[in-house]
Amino acid sequence: MEFDFLAIHAESLPDKPAVICGDEVLDFATLNRRASRVANAFTGLGCREGDRVAWMSFNSIAGAEIASGLRRAGLVIVPVNYRLRGPEVAYVLNDSGARIAAAGPDHVEVVAAASPDVKGDVRFIAVGERVPAGWLSYREVVQDASDDFDAVGSALGASMIYTSGTTGNPKGAWRPHGVDIGNVLQVISIFELAQSDVHLMCGPGYHSGVAFFSVLHQVLGATVVLQQKFDAGDALDLVERHGVTTSFMAPTLLQRLVDAQERNPRDTSSLRAIILGAAPCPYVLKERAEAVFGQVLWEFYGATETGVNTVLRPEDQLRKPGSCGTAVPGQEIMLVRDDGTEAGIGEPGELMVRSSWVAEYYNRPDATSHSLRDGFFSVGDVAYRDDEGYYYICDRRIDMIISGGVNIYPAEVEAVLHAHPGVMDAAVIGVPDDQWGESVKAVVQLRPSMRATGDDLISFCGERLAGYKKPRSVDFVDELPRDAAGKLLKRKLRDAYWAGAGRKV
Repeated sequence: MEFDFLAIHAESLPDKPAVICGDEVLDFATLNRRASRVANAFTGLGCREGDRVAWMSFNSIAGAEIASGLRRAGLVIVPVNYRLRGPEVAYVLNDSGARIAAAGPDHVEVVAAASPDVKGDVRFIAVGERVPAGWLSYREVVQDASDDFDAVGSALGASMIYTSGTTGNPKGAWRPHGVDIGNVLQVISIFELAQSDVHLMCGPGYHSGVAFFSVLHQVLGATVVLQQKFDAGDALDLVERHGVTTSFMAPTLLQRLVDAQERNPRDTSSLRAIILGAAPCPYVLKERAEAVFGQVLWEFYGATETGVNTVLRPEDQLRKPGSCGTAVPGQEIMLVRDDGTEAGIGEPGELMVRSSWVAEYYNRPDATSHSLRDGFFSVGDVAYRDDEGYYYICDRRIDMIISGGVNIYPAEVEAVLHAHPGVMDAAVIGVPDDQWGESVKAVVQLRPSMRATGDDLISFCGERLAGYKKPRSVDFVDELPRDAAGKLLKRKLRDAYWAGAGRKV
């Protein structure tokens, strides 16, 4: 191991809170001992360095112990999206080749329901009181394990996080050797993180960004406050109670946080960095967030497969509308036209990244080779760059609408819709059109007590966009489908409109 940061903090900061969840507080000395118990217990069940361990749970103290113990033993945690069910869970366990599948109290039944379809000799472990027949109890497995374990894994551990994907089954983004500690220290420096920080982990731990920024704070010896499931009012209470200084979240969670703060203000003066990722953040939301929290917003572009690629600092949030920032040092970014040539300034192109962060897809050399070209990796995002070197994500290529042979990027239309005072959430998709191939449809969630018609929104967009970009139709919904990390499930939305079309594009 390059360095065992948990053991170092256990010696130098033994009584400092490492993890707080509800009324439970774990100091660094205790977390260090429990990590060794997990390492001994899981290797005692037959796991060897490089083996995968699947974990499905809300954020919890047990999750922090397990993640720390697996890193120490050189085992690989496979966080499983807790919204998956049955065959979806079985697919992840089978594809990853997990030797152990552990589940928190709220998800034991979910994993148990999937277990008949799981192949191979997999041991199942239950955290909590309910232990199904044939399962092991986490409490019993670790209670007699030794507190001593010589660390063998890398500092941050190998990782395998399954991407939500836009087509087909999810793919495991696999870094067998973990993330280089130099890259970790660079990100810590860029975001100005410090040992004195108190970090709020409010998104789901299976999301790569949520987990990564929490681990970064552990590397520093900072305190991490866990919120089991996101609730905006509770998150604000935690900020006030613990003096939270930093957090990572998707823009959807930020919007709920801003709404809750406007309704019932708390003392959030300790906050100095709200780091945004997973989706573009609407400009109007940034304005509202700065009005209630101050100039604390950071935004970055990245992916589970490529790490952190660009960063937009707080002072640029309103100066550079729509931008995700400039390239992180060491990240080579290239924007590529359809013909393979490099796009010019202001011209959209497929965003490709070359760096030591880049992962591969586990068991999917075909998918890796499709995404990896001449050392540059693409997850299918389209962007352009301005003359100051700031990048702007237009959309994912798979989401691009082609209407009458003209490319339309939904993110551009969505940004305008978000600026309408009556719109709470919006998605723009292409739907079948016999004349144009596809036409632009907006699916909109209105704010409570606000009124707007489809014609109102189409006119609003038409005043701000070229005519061919404005929606041709608008549907209203109570809520758009998003996962727990706040990512819009556009594929699910789009499929409903294409089901009877007899074609996909």
